[in-house]
Amino acid sequence: MLVSKKKGDGSREQGLAMSIERVVDDLCRPESYSSVYHGSNPHNVPMPSIRDLKEALELLKIIIYPGYFDNIELSPFSIKYTTGSYLERAMRIMTDQIKRGFCFYCSEELSCVDCEKKSLEIADQFLESIPEIRRMLALDALAAFEGDPAAKKIGETIFCYPSITALTNHRIANVLYRLEVPIIPRIISESAHSATGIDIHPGATIGEKFFIDHGTGTVIGETCIIGKNVRIYQGVTLGAKSFPLDSEGNPVKGVPRHPIVEDDVVIYAGATILGRVTIGRGAEIGGNVWVINDVEPGARVVQQRASRMRFNNGGGI
Repeated sequence: MLVSKKKGDGSREQGLAMSIERVVDDLCRPESYSSVYHGSNPHNVPMPSIRDLKEALELLKIIIYPGYFDNIELSPFSIKYTTGSYLERAMRIMTDQIKRGFCFYCSEELSCVDCEKKSLEIADQFLESIPEIRRMLALDALAAFEGDPAAKKIGETIFCYPSITALTNHRIANVLYRLEVPIIPRIISESAHSATGIDIHPGATIGEKFFIDHGTGTVIGETCIIGKNVRIYQGVTLGAKSFPLDSEGNPVKGVPRHPIVEDDVVIYAGATILGRVTIGRGAEIGGNVWVINDVEPGARVVQQRASRMRFNNGGGI
C-alpha cells in the first residue's frame, strides 16, 4: 500500500536537514570542542570502559559474597570452581582496564609496552589483595548488623544496604588508588556514588567495622582518615575547609585537608566536619553541628539548646 506524504513534508524534511548540517558545522569547529575533546592516545588504546568495569565489579561481588549475587546454586563443593572461573574473568577485565587507565594519561614518551608491564604488575598485586578486601567487608557487614536494630541478619545488610554497596566499591577502589592506578578508582567510586548517594573518594583511608546508617548525602574526602568501629549517619560531610593555592592561584594537590576520625566515634545525621581536624577516640558529634576545631577523646558535641526570648517593639534584637 502506498502512503502519501502530507503536503509540506518534503520542505520540512529539507529544512531539518539544513538545520542539522548547520549545527554539525558549529559542533565541529575546534574552538567549540577543544575544552571537552579527548583525542585518541598516542598508541590508539581505547578509553576505560564503564560497562566493562561494572561487569568486573559484579564478578568481584560474587566472589567476595558467595551465594548472594549470582543465580546459581552454590555449595562448598562447587565454590572453588565458581570462584576460580569468576576470578579469572574479573582479572582479565581489570588488567585491561588498568592498562587503559594508564594509557588515558600516557604521552609519546611512554610506549604501550610500559603501560602493559605496569598493568600486569599492578593486576597481580590487586589479585593478592582480594582476600583482605573480603575480610574488611565482612567486618563492615557485621558493623551494619550490630549498629542497626532493624537488621534481622548479617545477610540482609550485604544484600540490601547502600552502605555495604558503597564500601564494597570503595575498598576495591582504594586498593587501586594506593597502587597509583589512574582514573579507574574514581570511576569505581563514582559508580557507587550514583547508585547510593554516598560519595567516598577512593583515597580515603577507612578502618575496620565502618557503618554508614541510611547513607544518603554522605561525603568523605580524599585525605580523610577514619579509624576502627566508627559509625556515621546520613548527610554527614567530612570535607575540606579551604584549599591552599600555588603561585598561579590553582589548588595544591595531595595536601592533607580532611578530618581524622579516631576509633569508636559516632557522628549523627547532618553533621559537617571540615578541615584537618581530629575527632578524638570515643567522641560523639551530634546532628547538624558544624565542627572546624579538634574534638577531645570522649567529648560530646551537640547543638546549643533553644532558648525562649520575647522581643517587644524590636528590643533585644
